[in-house]
Order: sequence, then structure tokens, then C-alpha cells
Amino acid sequence: MAWPVPSVRNTSCWITAESIAASTLWRFFPSFPSLALGLTMHATLTTRLRAANMTSILPKQGIMSDRLFRVTIEMAKEDVFMRRAIEIAERGRHRVMPNPLVGCVLVRDGKIVAEGWHDHIGGLHAEQMAIADAESKGVPTQGTTAYVSLEPCNHFGRTPPCTESLLWAGVSRVVIGSMDPNPTVRGGGVDALIQGGVDVDVGLLEGECEEQMIHFMHWCKNRRPLVTMKASTDSEGRVDGPPSQPSSRFSSDRSLELSHEIRAESMAILVGIGTVLRDDPSLTVRGPDIGPRGTPIRVVVDPSNRIPGECKLMMDTEAPTLLIQSAEYDSSHDPPHVERVVIAEEGIPVSRILDMLGDRGIQSLLVEGGPFTWSRFLSEKMVDRARICISDLDLGEGGPVFDTESLSASGLILTSKEEVCGDSVEWWTRGLA
Repeated sequence: MAWPVPSVRNTSCWITAESIAASTLWRFFPSFPSLALGLTMHATLTTRLRAANMTSILPKQGIMSDRLFRVTIEMAKEDVFMRRAIEIAERGRHRVMPNPLVGCVLVRDGKIVAEGWHDHIGGLHAEQMAIADAESKGVPTQGTTAYVSLEPCNHFGRTPPCTESLLWAGVSRVVIGSMDPNPTVRGGGVDALIQGGVDVDVGLLEGECEEQMIHFMHWCKNRRPLVTMKASTDSEGRVDGPPSQPSSRFSSDRSLELSHEIRAESMAILVGIGTVLRDDPSLTVRGPDIGPRGTPIRVVVDPSNRIPGECKLMMDTEAPTLLIQSAEYDSSHDPPHVERVVIAEEGIPVSRILDMLGDRGIQSLLVEGGPFTWSRFLSEKMVDRARICISDLDLGEGGPVFDTESLSASGLILTSKEEVCGDSVEWWTRGLA
């Protein structure tokens, strides 16, 4: 049995069912066979034309540089469609890292006919889910306009290229919120769409789209993680009680829930060795659904190898533990989830820590403490955002104090303040490159 190829630039051919069945694309879309079929035929057609030296019927290369992509979209009503894409992208929060949050809606005659979002790591991308949504509803996609918050990918990763999906579906126009700065994409998606005869506009609600995927954007542009600092103080700015007393939590239950939401948005959580010795934290995510993605890496700055072998970070295997030290130490008894990294520089500069984590693909870093570690990051102006929870309790004299003036001195600006179950929660931020 033979299957007809969907129209591609007014070119048609036939391929056998056997060649389709052999394609690995079927494993990506087991619930949507026509989507898998169409992508297979589209890829096969292009490959055969190139192999037969018949590329003259394909669009010419280099067209990307000859087109104006970044345009001012005059029809304000189009904002509604991109805002919907941004809204549904939130459904993947905590679950898609290291991928960004992306949403997509398909529009015909001014109405949304299908929508999709990147739901979890390894799952369908937003464009593919929107096309699958249309297929499940029996809605034709030919001639629709796709509004997508990030430039569609044009490479094989955990899923096939989104550009192939859009071309197969016959989408006639794609409106993109933000270009993808990732070197694996970086304009390639737009180029592929235009070569496929699709009209492309870029820049609709760009700022809002980029803010939603700020961790991804920051890492792509700087090759360092975006750093968020989290601190809790009592009414007098103390972060702990007297050293003679055991440490205890003093913020509200709701503030604790917010802390775990911030952890869930992070790919790594960092503390200094003092916090480990004082609190013996687990540094895990409790509450938010992070899906199949890995739990945040636990990072400890421990220059002199003071970490106890029986502490939670060394004993439990719920998440990887990364020890940053200034020299080589015996690791022969370390459990498999523990790794040691040596940064042989006096004081272990924060910049070197961020470079190392960035090289490992860490896009977002949460710095949880303690006061010495906070001051190190702030003094080197390496904190991008800070959340300060101020309790109405008084821990008494003798505990370490955190001075919020250090936030201003580091270039951070107080952007919002709210009351949360008796706690005052402040958000500080700086302008990001």
C-alpha cells in the first residue's frame, strides 16, 4: 500500500508504507499516527530531492538574510493570541527544564482552533502539541496561523524539529514572540520556515515571552546560570538564633511553600559549608510537581573539606551533591551521587563557580545561604534576583544579621513587597543582559 505525500511547495511524490514504518518518527508520536506519517514523508521527500540533485524545486538558501523578520505588528488584536500562548506555556512550569516554557496556538479566521504547550521534558513541543490537538478535534491545520512564544526548533533532539511539524501541517504563517538564542537554533527555525514558503513575523510581545523563559535566555546569552538569592530574617534582620541554641524555622508555612516553588524553578541549589554544619539541610523539592526532569543539583562550597560524612547531603541519594573545594581530598568513600570539583584559587571566586555550573548546563541557581555565602555573591555582584522573607518574630540577641543594604550596594532594586501569612516578602532584581 502506498500513502500520498501532503503538498509541499506544489511538489508531490509517493513513498512506500514500509519506508514509513521503518522511521523512528513513529516512536515520537504513537498517539498521532498521521502526524508521524506526515513528518516522515516530508523528511523523506526533502532527502530524496537533495539526493537526486533536484534541489532547484526547493527554496533557495540564504533567504533568511534577505528578509525583514523583526517587524512592528500593527494589529493589536494579535496580542490576544500571543498572550494565550504565554498563558498556556505556564502549564509546563517546573517540568520542562532545561528546556524553556513555550506555548503555541493555531488561529483561523480570528479564532483559536487548537493550542499546545511544552508540558514536560521529553514530551511534545508546543507546536507539535497544538497540531496534535487539532488532529484530535478533527480540525484542519492547512492555512492556519501559528502564534508561538519562541522560535521553533529546527534540529532533532528528544523530538523531531518543530519546523517540520509546522510545514507538514500546512501552517501558512508563523508569528514568533522571541528568537531562540540557543546556538542549536539561533535563526535556523525561521530560515527553515521561510524556505518552506511560510510567512514569518517576529517580536510580538517579545519582552513578555523572554521574561517567562528568563533562565533559559540568560544562560544562552551569558553561559552562566541566573542567580536567585533566598534569605529569611526575623524582625531585626537576624537570620538565626544564638549559636548555643539549635536552629529552627521561623517563617510561615506559606513562606515555606514559596521557598519550595523557587527551588522547583532552579536547576541547582547552593549553600556554604556553614549552613550544612548548622542546619544539616536536605535541599530537596517538596510540594511542586517537577515531572520527569531531574531534581536540582545540591551544591556545597566547602573549601577545606569540612562536610560530615553522615550529613543528609552525603547520605541520601534523592539528588546529586556537588562539593566545590580548593584542593584534592580523599573521595574513595564517597557514595555515587557525590561529586567533588576543585577550584584551586584563593577564596574560590564566585565567578569561577558560575562558569563551572554554566559549563554543566545549569541555567538557574538558587543561593540559600548562609550569611557569608550571601555576602560573597553580593560583593561580586553576581546576584540577579533576591527574595527576602522578613518574619515578625524576634530570634533574640546573638545571632548573625543580614543587612538588606547589601542588596542595594550590589545593584539590586526593590521591585515588589507583599504580606504572606504574617511575613513580609520582598523581591529584588537587577537589569539583566
